[in-house]
Amino acid sequence: MGTTTPPRTLAEALRARGDDSLAGLLRARPDLLNPVPNDITQLATRAGTRASVVRALEHLNRFALQTAEALAVAPDPAPYDTLLSLLTGDGLDDGEQHDDAGAAITAALPGALATLREQALVWGEDDRLRLVRTARELLAPSPQHPSPTGLGPTVAEATAGMSPGRLQEILTATGLPATHDPVSAVASLSALFTDRTRMAELLDSAPVEALSVLDRLVWGPPYGEVTPNPTPPVKWLRDRGLLLPVSTRTVVLPREAALHLRAGRAHRVPEPVPPALAAVAERDPQAVDRAAAGQAFTALATVEELLKLWNGGGPTILRAGGLSVRELKRTATALDVPEPIAAFWVELAYGAGLLASDGETDERYAPTPASDEWLDLPAADRWTHLATAWLAATRTPGLVGGQDAKGRALSALGPELDRSAAPDVRRRVLALFAGLPPGTAPDPETLLRRLRWERPLRGGAAPAAPAAPSPGGTTSGGGAEGTDLRSRLALWTLNEAELLGITGRGALSSQARALLEEGEKAAAVRLAPLLPEPLDHVLLQADLTAVAPGPLERPLADMLSVLADVESKGGATVYRFTPGSVRRALDAGQAATDLHAFLAAHSRTPVPQPLSYLIDDVARRHGHLRIGAASAYVRCDDEAVLNEILADRRSTGLRLRRLAPTVLASQADPGPLLEALRDMGYAPAAESADGDVLITRAGARRTPPRTPPVPVPEGPPVPDDTLLGAAVRAIRAGDTAATVARKETPDSPSSPGPSGALPRTTPAETLATVQAAAMTGATVWIGYVNADGAASQRVIAPVRVEGGFVTAYDHTADEIRTYPLHRITGVAELAEEA
Repeated sequence: MGTTTPPRTLAEALRARGDDSLAGLLRARPDLLNPVPNDITQLATRAGTRASVVRALEHLNRFALQTAEALAVAPDPAPYDTLLSLLTGDGLDDGEQHDDAGAAITAALPGALATLREQALVWGEDDRLRLVRTARELLAPSPQHPSPTGLGPTVAEATAGMSPGRLQEILTATGLPATHDPVSAVASLSALFTDRTRMAELLDSAPVEALSVLDRLVWGPPYGEVTPNPTPPVKWLRDRGLLLPVSTRTVVLPREAALHLRAGRAHRVPEPVPPALAAVAERDPQAVDRAAAGQAFTALATVEELLKLWNGGGPTILRAGGLSVRELKRTATALDVPEPIAAFWVELAYGAGLLASDGETDERYAPTPASDEWLDLPAADRWTHLATAWLAATRTPGLVGGQDAKGRALSALGPELDRSAAPDVRRRVLALFAGLPPGTAPDPETLLRRLRWERPLRGGAAPAAPAAPSPGGTTSGGGAEGTDLRSRLALWTLNEAELLGITGRGALSSQARALLEEGEKAAAVRLAPLLPEPLDHVLLQADLTAVAPGPLERPLADMLSVLADVESKGGATVYRFTPGSVRRALDAGQAATDLHAFLAAHSRTPVPQPLSYLIDDVARRHGHLRIGAASAYVRCDDEAVLNEILADRRSTGLRLRRLAPTVLASQADPGPLLEALRDMGYAPAAESADGDVLITRAGARRTPPRTPPVPVPEGPPVPDDTLLGAAVRAIRAGDTAATVARKETPDSPSSPGPSGALPRTTPAETLATVQAAAMTGATVWIGYVNADGAASQRVIAPVRVEGGFVTAYDHTADEIRTYPLHRITGVAELAEEA
C-alpha cells in the first residue's frame, strides 16, 4: 500500500475525516449546518468564513485560544515542536518560566490542538500545522489590530517597501555583510535576531537606556511613537533594526527581536490548566438545604404577593414597553424590597408566564390564567416551575436602571433586556457549584477567573495586551478592558440564585443539584419536606390583630387578606383589622354573620369582643348610603344622614343637591363619589341600576391566555444525533456527486462537462442510459433542473423507468426519489474505481 498524501487544503483534511469526526465538527459549530452544506468543499468554505470563525474562537477556552494565537505568529505551516517552543519558551530566560509550568503546557497542548482540529480551526499533520486563514487574519498582528500576544510583524513584513539603501545602513550598523539584494538583506537581519548568541552580543553593546526602551515594548503593544529627533537610545535601536519604522512617527519592535527578549515565548503567562475554585466556607449541607428552602418559601410568598398586588389590573405599560420608574418604585414599596430586587421578581414572574399584558387599549400588566393553575400547585412544584423558568430565561433584570447603546434607560419588562448568553452563564455557574463538595461555598473571584478562562472572548474583544510607554517618552496606545457582560451575568447569577433558593448561605442546595441533574420531579421531592406545612388557623388578639404563626392555607390566606391588612411579615405574619378592611370584606359580598363564623372557625383563641363590635358596627352602617349613576346619586332612608353630608364642608367639591328627602344627586362619577364619602367617614355601598348592592370581588382581572416569552437563543441550537447523522450522510453523498469520476463518451464529448457544469445529453441518450443503468444496477451522474429553475448535480441509482419518469435511489439526498425525464439535462456513467 502507498503512503497517504498529506492534505493540501482544509477540504481535503475534512474529507479524510470519519463520520464521527464530521459529526463532532457540526456539533461544536452548529452554525455550519444552516443550511446543510452540499458537499465537503462547501463545508470547508463555510467553516472559513469570518462570522463562523469568530463564533468558534469565542467558544475556545484560554489555553486553546493561546495555542491558536501562537500559531498565528508562527511560520505557516508550523511543526509541532515550533508551536510547543512558542508556548514553553527556549528555557534560556531569566527563570520566569518554571519547569512545572513547562510540563503542564506540554501535557495540555495535545488536548488544545485536538480541540482546534475538531473545530476545523487547525488542520494538517503535526509536522505541518496550519491555522485557518481567517483565524490567522483575526489573531495575527497588524497596526490596526494588535495581536493578543503583544507581538509585532516579522522583519520581512515590517521592512516591506523599505529602500535598499536603508537596509544597507541597518546591516552595516549591526556588523552584517552588505548585500544589494533586499531579500538577502532581510534574511540576514532575521537570522541575526533569531540567533541567540549573536543577538546577545548585539544587546550587550546596547546603551542601558536602549534596553529600558525594549523592556517597555517587549510584552506589547510593540508600537510606539517617536519624535522627528529621537533620543539617542531610540536612535541606536532604530539604526540597528531593533525598531523598524511603520510610519514617519511610529516604530515597531519586530517579532523576531521580541521573541528573543521573551526567551521564545508567545505569551507572558500561558494558562494550560483552568484556575481552581477556592472555597470561602465549608458549611453543613443540611443547614444549606434548610437555608435555601427558607429562601425558596420567601420567593414563593413574594411572587404570590406580586400576583395579588396586580390581581385587579397592574400598572400601565409605557409606550416603549415595560414599567415606568414610578411604577417599579410602587411595586418595590408594596413588596418591601429594594427596586433592583423588585425588578428581579417582576421579571421572574413574567418569564414564568404568570404575568403578561392584557392587550386592552389602556394596556396594563395583569396575572395570566396560568397563574391560577400555578397557585393551585403544591409549594415544591411552584418553586421548580420558577427555578426552571429562571434557568432558561434570556431576560436579565440586572440591566434594569442602566442604559442601552443609544443612552435610553432600560426598564423592567422592557424590550431591551434579552441577553442570549444568560442561560449558558447561569448553568455554567451552577455546574461549577455542583462540582464542589456539598456545602462548599466558592469564592466569587475565583469563580469569575474560571469563567474567563473557559470563555475569554465572550462578552468582549480579545484581551488586550497591557499598555506600555512609548520609546522616547511619548505615549502609546492601549488600555484596560472593562468588565465584560459574561462576568456581570455571573455576579447577577450568584445574587439571583440566593434570592430564589437555588443556593443557601453561598452553597448549592441538594434540591437545586437534583433539579440540574435529575429534573423537576426529583427537585420537588427533595424540597417538599423542607418547606413548612400550611396552617388552617390564626391567633386573634384583643388589639384587633391576628397572628399567623406560619404559612396559611390558600383559602384562609385569601379571605384574611380581604378582611384584614398585613401589618408585618417575618416568621409570623401579623394582620390588623380596621373599619376599611372590614368594609372591604362586606363589599366583596360577605355578611357580618359570615365574618363572625369565619373567624370563629379559624382562630385558636376566642374571638375578641372589640373585633366583634368592629364587624357589627361597620356592617350596621354598610350600605346605609347607596350610590348609583345619575351622573351619580346618593340614596339613604335616613334624611338626617343626608343633611349631615350636605352640611359638611368636605362635600363641597362633590356638588351635591337634594332631589328628594332621601336622594342626593352629584355631578361626580360614582367611583370618586364613593371614595370621597368613605374618606369623610361614611360606609356607602355602590348599587346597580336595579337597586341591588354591587359586590366587588378582588382579583377578577386576567389577561387572555398568554405563553411565556420565548428565550432568545444564543446562536443556532445544538443539533441532535439524528440530525447530525442525516447531515453527515447528505454531505458525504453530495461530495461523492461533486468529486466522482465520470466516463467520457466519444459521441458526446461535452457530456461530462467542466467541473461544476451539468452534463448534457440528448433526450434519447438520456433515456437509453438510465434504462441501461436500471437493468444493470449501475450508478449514474445526472444534471437536474427543478420546477423553480434551480440546477443541481446528483448521483442516482435508477430502479425503474416508465411513463416519462425515472425512480432512483438518490445518493445525494440519501432517499428514493422520482425525477421527470424532461427535467434531466444530461446523464453520464461513472468511471469504475481502479
